[in-house]
Amino acid sequence: MTRVTVDARRLLCPMPVIRVQNKVRELEPGAIVEAICTDPGALNDIPAWCRINGHKVLETRSEDGEHIIVLEVGSK
Repeated sequence: MTRVTVDARRLLCPMPVIRVQNKVRELEPGAIVEAICTDPGALNDIPAWCRINGHKVLETRSEDGEHIIVLEVGSK
């Protein structure tokens, strides 16, 4: 299974979502993407983008000022 990390630290909206979107375009369904962000808005923005685009949020958490969103790429 493919698992990748998207480093979106120090980026403000909408850049974390754009970085995730660009990476997801390169991946096959079922791949796992872990986005690491410092913008707290990403905790809402990335899951909303996932719902609209058919991807599944597996986990969201915050630790040490970073917000991590783990998602599974849906079918294209």
